[in-house]
Amino acid sequence: MRSALALVAVLAAGVLTGPAAVAVTPPDPVQEAIDASAAPGHSWTPGPAEYGESKQENVPVTMADGTVLRATVDTPLDKATGQPAAGPFPVLLTQTPYGNQLAGQLGSSAVGVDPYFVSHGYIDVSVDVRGTGNSAGSFDLFDTQQTQDAVAMVNWAAGLPHANGTVGLHGASYLGINQLFTAAAVGKNSPLKAIFPLIAANDTYRDTAFMGGIPDAEFDLAYLGALLPLVNLLNPAVAFLRNPADLLSSAQVLAQHLQSTVSNNLLFLAQAYLGGPNSYDNQYWHDRAPQNVLRNVVANGIPAYLVGGEHDIFQRGEPLNYAALQNAWAGKPTTAPMSAGQPVTGRYQLLDGDYTHLQLAVNASALEELQLKWFDTWLKGADTGMGETRTPLHYYDIGTGHYAQTTTYPLTGAKPTTYYFSGERSGTAPSRNDGTLTTTAPLAGADQVSWAPVSSSICDRSADQWIMGAVSLLTANLPSPVPCLDDDRAAQTGPTALTYTTEPMSGATTLAGPISATLYASATTTQTEWVVNVEDVAPDGTSKPLTEGALLGSARAVDSSRSWTVDGKTVLPYHPYTAEAEKPVVPGAVTKYDVEVFPTYATIAAGHRVRVTVNTNDFPHLLPTPPQLLSLLGGGYQVQHTAAHPSSVTLPLISAS
Repeated sequence: MRSALALVAVLAAGVLTGPAAVAVTPPDPVQEAIDASAAPGHSWTPGPAEYGESKQENVPVTMADGTVLRATVDTPLDKATGQPAAGPFPVLLTQTPYGNQLAGQLGSSAVGVDPYFVSHGYIDVSVDVRGTGNSAGSFDLFDTQQTQDAVAMVNWAAGLPHANGTVGLHGASYLGINQLFTAAAVGKNSPLKAIFPLIAANDTYRDTAFMGGIPDAEFDLAYLGALLPLVNLLNPAVAFLRNPADLLSSAQVLAQHLQSTVSNNLLFLAQAYLGGPNSYDNQYWHDRAPQNVLRNVVANGIPAYLVGGEHDIFQRGEPLNYAALQNAWAGKPTTAPMSAGQPVTGRYQLLDGDYTHLQLAVNASALEELQLKWFDTWLKGADTGMGETRTPLHYYDIGTGHYAQTTTYPLTGAKPTTYYFSGERSGTAPSRNDGTLTTTAPLAGADQVSWAPVSSSICDRSADQWIMGAVSLLTANLPSPVPCLDDDRAAQTGPTALTYTTEPMSGATTLAGPISATLYASATTTQTEWVVNVEDVAPDGTSKPLTEGALLGSARAVDSSRSWTVDGKTVLPYHPYTAEAEKPVVPGAVTKYDVEVFPTYATIAAGHRVRVTVNTNDFPHLLPTPPQLLSLLGGGYQVQHTAAHPSSVTLPLISAS
């Protein structure tokens, strides 16, 4: 098993920086982030790796209701004596649904204990959350019982032998989201002193499970239908093979996991996909949205260093987490946009890199030094200057290969600029209409597009991103890359796609932040599906995908109180996605659709163009529910670009000047 996991790591080597930057060799992005994450004038180095490891596996931890969780405890070892070092040491804790022994074979801070932290004087603990790994009980995705267990684990970890009573949290994805819920629940004066969530969601419904009210088939099926059931059933079997004397215990845990797999994975998946209550943003999703507890993280005084990815499954939510934490610190509403010039603190930082989900999770070792510096700051009192940095937001520029060091989200200096759809041909796109984008409002015209369940968009970057980057991970070492991952031209052909392209940029211009597309269209059906992609078009015609958004026509209602506006223009439309807000499309009537396009940061070089591609499906990423599909069948749409109905896109632009 160790060799298999090692093979995954080897396959992933060299792809941490994700898609290639434009015309430059990217610098070491992690070192850029480390340098900018602290105020000048402070000196910190990792110090020597002076300790070995003293690891205990399958350590029982009994919860208040008698349920036994299982943990791995890795304590610094005195190399001279071969015994656990006296300490006392801070404790780092990660809480995983993937099996702390199985995933822990990677030795990665993303999924388990990390020898790097232990060698630098930390006790590192990884525990299987209730109903997963070797832990007993019933699993339910981010339920309140899991948070109660997490608080108990923090207190338990603080009292370990050789511990000094302070605790930090680390881990990626599920383990990162768990950190936010834990930090919000521990209360003030807890042993928990800092967290470092990698690739964590803000709003689980909007970020990943659904996009625009349409189920994310790739992620939902791969995760809830395959990965979680596999590891939850595999871990007890592996535990028995490692220790046959625990046959009875392993069998009991396996039976509990099997029941949870059926009730909390497969049945939930089926119900959500059949158009049941959980296909809407209901109380189930509200209870599992970290955005609703972020104010408590700040109130409890717990610093957080966030890491996100511009091609991650939580691409939307990671900068929203940053804005919410900074707003909470400044006494502002956590769901509001940050304002220009708003005071910020280094206690809450975000490194948003050029990562997919798996690239970052598998290669988290590249962030070990940054994590160590963060934990040394808050758990060891090191004078690193991280709390005093003036630029706590570090956003990777896909176009230049460098990080922008900035402060606010929406991004400082980004001016919302509206480009209108036009019927004039650009002469640059393979689409049937080959329209243009112009800052001049249109006078007349419309473009016809058809709905189909599958189209040429089956091969595009979203097919990789929403399966967590598995395609790019597995093909990284091929002699040549998969072309459609970095070139959208195939997805721009056929009857389901329209394109609109700007003139070449006269100078370098940076596209920075969330994007809003406004579509006016009539339809022949009572339901519509819209997918909006934004691309960087090079002079040779390559159409590099940057970001996308989607919207189901019946979910078009907008909550203006939660939408973000800058300079009077909407940059992030907020849709309720509730059953009550659902409204069928009226066939033949021109209807307005405000599409939230997820954020990006990319400098468009001089001579390059920006293109907006409008598709009517994004399979296999998006798969409408059966009721939605029935209403979509046979759909034909007319996208308007007239004076009365000017379809457009609002791009947040920072000019080179």
